[in-house]
Amino acid sequence: MTEVDIDPAERGYRPPYLAAALAACAVLVLYVLTLAPTTAFWDTSEYIATAHILGIPHPPGNPLFVVLGKAWSILLAPLGFSIAVRINLLASVTSAAASGFLYLVAHRVLIELFEDRWCAIVGAAASTILGATAFTVWNQSNVNEKVYTISVLVIAWVTWLAIRWYDRKDDLGSERYLLGAIFLLSLGSTNHLMSVLPVPALTLLILFTAPRTLLRNAFLIRAVPLILIGLSFNFVLPVRAGLDPVINEGDPICESVIGAAQAIYSNGMIGCPMLADNLTRRQYQPPPVTQRKAPFSAQFAMYMQYFDWQWSRGWNPSPLPGTGRTVFTLLFGVLGLLGLYSVFRVDRSMFTYILTLIATLSFGLIIYLNFRYGYSLSPEIADRAEHEVRERDYFYVVSFMLWGFLAGIGLSWVWYRFGQVVRSTRPYVSTAPIMIVALLPLFLNWSWASRAEDYAARDWAYDLLMSVEPYGILFTNGDNDTFPLWYLQEVEGIRSDVTVIVGQYLFTSWYPKQLQELTMPGRQRIFDSEISVGLFGVHEKPNGTILDLTHEQMDQVGASRLGESLTIPFPGMAVTYPAETVLNRGHQLALSIIHDSIDERPIFFASTGGLMSELGLDQWAVRHGLAVKLEMRSLAASPPEEWVQGTAEFGGVWFDLDQSLKLYDTVYQYRGIRNRSIWQDRSTLNIPWQYYALALQLSDVARNANLPDEVARRLESDALDFQVVAEGGVNGTPSQ
Repeated sequence: MTEVDIDPAERGYRPPYLAAALAACAVLVLYVLTLAPTTAFWDTSEYIATAHILGIPHPPGNPLFVVLGKAWSILLAPLGFSIAVRINLLASVTSAAASGFLYLVAHRVLIELFEDRWCAIVGAAASTILGATAFTVWNQSNVNEKVYTISVLVIAWVTWLAIRWYDRKDDLGSERYLLGAIFLLSLGSTNHLMSVLPVPALTLLILFTAPRTLLRNAFLIRAVPLILIGLSFNFVLPVRAGLDPVINEGDPICESVIGAAQAIYSNGMIGCPMLADNLTRRQYQPPPVTQRKAPFSAQFAMYMQYFDWQWSRGWNPSPLPGTGRTVFTLLFGVLGLLGLYSVFRVDRSMFTYILTLIATLSFGLIIYLNFRYGYSLSPEIADRAEHEVRERDYFYVVSFMLWGFLAGIGLSWVWYRFGQVVRSTRPYVSTAPIMIVALLPLFLNWSWASRAEDYAARDWAYDLLMSVEPYGILFTNGDNDTFPLWYLQEVEGIRSDVTVIVGQYLFTSWYPKQLQELTMPGRQRIFDSEISVGLFGVHEKPNGTILDLTHEQMDQVGASRLGESLTIPFPGMAVTYPAETVLNRGHQLALSIIHDSIDERPIFFASTGGLMSELGLDQWAVRHGLAVKLEMRSLAASPPEEWVQGTAEFGGVWFDLDQSLKLYDTVYQYRGIRNRSIWQDRSTLNIPWQYYALALQLSDVARNANLPDEVARRLESDALDFQVVAEGGVNGTPSQ
């Protein structure tokens, strides 16, 4: 058998759409088997919650995802799935559909190698399996942690349309493929700018094969309106912001349609200020790419670390390269290069497209994203502020899917070459066992990619919210200890009476105003006394909002260095800040909220560190389980009987012992937190460590309170269970 030299378009090439659909369905089954049953950490909760309530997530707002997520959730409602499962399934379906399109692309390449159509079908299946089971792809496809799977679908779909246009560029009406790709790119940009990354590859493909297409008036007349229509989806942002949803990050409201249009079609260069700031992510103020946060060599090393995870993440629990995974990394790295070589041999134009796309999604992204040192890399850089706060492999999800796609083509090329040298009446049948290599990532990644039975984020959020008294204010320290609480409040309707305040957002102009409005008597949500009968006493709804400042006064608050000592009075106590103390905007607004609310609302913090410590309020901290209550009175002088202080060896922490034990024993839920095999996300190990510290400190306090010894011993035993999980789990602890 020899390579096929006839142009597929000339021989009437028919794409195997049925086989591609079956491959996509098989991938979907895999993702469903390992699907997260509820929310997860990081942005998952924010996106599930905003999709459910048609809210606005953090800039740039992702309106396409929000509307699509809401519509999808409504369509699946008759099936009886929970809202979280519905939105997680959206990630699975979009990613599986992307696999289907890449199947078609792989088949289009492989049909040039094999005269046998069935060999091309099998090779395309191998390509699909390797792309779909790459660790990051799989791990991002069984929970809606980000909005990237929609962008993955857009990129794969555009790639297939580009190949179809290329094959049929001389046919009448072939421009419809390009027009469809252009519309998908513009519409996808309203989901996330990742969607537009095929633009360089698509542009080169057109320029190298049919550049006059871009100059035809008939083409431009149709392309421009499609771009404008696709981008118009961003109008959802100011329209929805004007209706004041509970989650309205950035508050991209506009006073006029013209101002909104200017901001949308100039990509935030002019027009409505709030919408422009949202679209350009001004809130995060990233430095220019010329100002590197870390050397390019360190940023490239981070990419290669994540590449090392893709094909055998479960082989070794260490996140660092240079483990037993190396042999698999080299294997699939070489197979990917062979895949590129195969495309080069088949068609130079397609090779140009795919090479440009993979370069854009790897080297291009490394340059553009400009990350700090990797979360688990460069230990010699001791300052954690110089490191990323978590692993960032998900930004390269399309890169890894495409490399798996190429590795499948490379594996098929090896199969093809072996078939040529084997003396057999059916050479490809006798050499087909080579293709079993495509199944390796399926087995080597399963334990780490699966999210089945993982309730950790949901139960941690439940436990923390239930620690807060009715109508309490809970200050959190960042996105990851805030978004799961939003999910529980907005999606499951649990403890929506609690005002959750993320300290970082107090620096913005819009967030304090929204907090004030959401806690006005007319909008303050009611405490459900049936949620945990007997846990809390009777609590009246507050009569006022949490902050008495006017909007103009809020806007004037900024960082300041005290010229002289400042004393802030509270009921029964006062806090004094000495001269030269720097109080930033967040500190001042937090103090104003506490001062204006403490008479009517209990004040809680997610921890004694962070904001509570920065404000010097940790000396009045009393633990209520996982949360810390601010008690503005002397803790040592005649404390209530239920307050017990731990020994200095365990931090000397004050506990409301009765309430904490009641929470710990009868209220808290620990699914996915205790007795867990693997804790995959190392950057959230502080969660099981919190439970470890709580159990250990409670055992110490129980002894100080002369409770029966079996109580303390039981808590110590629990602490050991949490410690195992906090160290990575029974099967996830890195070898020493």
